Amino acid sequence: MTEIGYTALFLALILAVYAALAFLFGAKRGHASLLESARSSLLTVCGLVSISTAVLVYALLSHDFQIEYVANYTSRDLSISYLISSLWAGNDGSLLFWAWLLSICAAIVVLQKRDSGKELIPYASSIIMFTQAFFLVLLLFIANPFHKLPFVPADGRGLNPLLENPGMFFHPPLLLAGYVGFTVPFAFAIAALLTRRLRDEWIIAARRWTILAWLVLGIGNLFGAWWAYVELGWGGFWAWDPVENASFLPWLTATALLHSIMMQRRRGILKKWNMFLIIITFTLSILGTFLTRSGVLSSVHTFAESPLLGAMYLAFISVTLVGSLFLVYYRSWELRGEAEMESLVSRESTFLLNNLLLVGAAFTILLGTFFPIISEAVRGVKVSVGPPFYNQVMTPIFLGVILLAGICALIGWRRASIKNLVHNFLWPAVASFILGIVLFIGGIREWYALIALPVCGLVFFTIVYEWFRGVRARHRMKRENYLKAFWRLVMANRPRYGGYIVHIGVILFTIGVVGSSYNVETEASIAPGDSMTLKNYTLTYENMDNYETASKEVVSATLSVYNGSELLGKLTPEKYFHRNYEQSVTEVAIRSTLFEDLYVILVGWDNDGTTAFKVIVNPLVSWLWIGGIVLTLGGLIAFWPERRRPALSMALERRQAK
Repeated sequence: MTEIGYTALFLALILAVYAALAFLFGAKRGHASLLESARSSLLTVCGLVSISTAVLVYALLSHDFQIEYVANYTSRDLSISYLISSLWAGNDGSLLFWAWLLSICAAIVVLQKRDSGKELIPYASSIIMFTQAFFLVLLLFIANPFHKLPFVPADGRGLNPLLENPGMFFHPPLLLAGYVGFTVPFAFAIAALLTRRLRDEWIIAARRWTILAWLVLGIGNLFGAWWAYVELGWGGFWAWDPVENASFLPWLTATALLHSIMMQRRRGILKKWNMFLIIITFTLSILGTFLTRSGVLSSVHTFAESPLLGAMYLAFISVTLVGSLFLVYYRSWELRGEAEMESLVSRESTFLLNNLLLVGAAFTILLGTFFPIISEAVRGVKVSVGPPFYNQVMTPIFLGVILLAGICALIGWRRASIKNLVHNFLWPAVASFILGIVLFIGGIREWYALIALPVCGLVFFTIVYEWFRGVRARHRMKRENYLKAFWRLVMANRPRYGGYIVHIGVILFTIGVVGSSYNVETEASIAPGDSMTLKNYTLTYENMDNYETASKEVVSATLSVYNGSELLGKLTPEKYFHRNYEQSVTEVAIRSTLFEDLYVILVGWDNDGTTAFKVIVNPLVSWLWIGGIVLTLGGLIAFWPERRRPALSMALERRQAK
């Protein structure tokens, strides 16, 4: 079976290189039969990589421990779900999964029926196939997932204990899918530069791919935050780890891109900027896969170091970045805007400022991530940048981004008058000011909370006010009831109102972040029957239990949780000791409500029965996950295909915006 998997990858590499060249020359010379041959080769590549992936999955499920990858990441006691998830648990398997997802995206690009951008598809497909060939080279010559051991172990080592969590089914594959998804809009952008079709065609072709990749990557990051919160036993959800940062960077630049492409479609401006953003987003996506495999930065997420693999990634990133930026420079005269910004007080200027803040945030995080390498090269001392730096620098930037999200919702295009500003922002501003007063009276004194929460309130009130005006207008004009008017208003302009829902999701997430900063904690060693107290909670230690499974020893402690005299329930924090790994895993016990989480960690125990617990009360953490759900809903609405609009109406809309 391994020979089938490896041979399929080898044939896929040959056909990927052929398809890339055939698409390029076929499109340039108008050779229809060559283009059809390239298209068939691309689809065959998808089939071959799918066969190779199926072979590895079969080997994982059938416990073929002669394959080194299977022996390193599975064992006989793993459930089927964890056996499947081990496909992306290691370097070799995750690269194969990357290549498989990319082959599927490529197949969708050539099979998808589209009205615009047809001339770009051959060139875009060529770019995707060149990228596919790069990953196939890595799989064949550096990270072969079908490498055999000279012997057959009786059992495998199994998954890393930290990976035995439901987050394993969602976080890694969603991150990889997000990274892969940005290849398609990048390919259409390069195709536009090569063909000199630099108006809106590539934007239209790439927009939904960008939304999908942005949404999937965002959901992946949220699952990662949830996984860190429930698994690592430290009470937090984001540690500014280098690999966490790497997955956040392309999401930030893609967020900027999704805002700025609206200006290109509406007013024909920021064409160079949009090219720059998609190039940087794709490059940062490749950088994210590089950081987990090169060993250049220390992280709990990295695979084993591979200098050759890291060097190959750096070469690919360098060639891609330099070549793409040269094309932008070469076509810079043709990328001139069709209009100019007329006023600083306009929707265009707020969108641009929003973009600059997002890109500035990405650059700052990138600098902080690589600062240890920079400091070592310059001073000979590796200096790490910790969470305090990111929290201090990022807080004002992200507050600015959130504030601009509210301003963009109501400010007019081209030039906003004083009358327009007062009319649009008076009531939302009054409501947010009242909210700030209520919070102050309620006992909140920290400056960041007194700024952040009213800013979130302002954005929320502006969105609600905008919705209210739109629904009222439809009710008056079309005699629709308010519920029907609201639904049709959203469906009539899904990108706009889907974006508003995304903004609400970001607001809810921000509320969760601000609330979690008010956490309180205590740690105590108590004997069975004794109690410890934190805020209004009393936790009584009942007993400790110890049992074994096929792969680990489990120690659990049971505590009864009271609020005054009312029994709220029982919590059972645990520790796992795996036989194949010299590490213990903390399984926290969490009681969640909309207001706060009670978070209990089993720290350790003595022979006399005394057991140490750490207890944390984290306010409003549930709103992080609720905000993520709302953001996902808004992203899906924005992604959903719009009704086709006549070209004449779109042209008139742009002329009015100008």
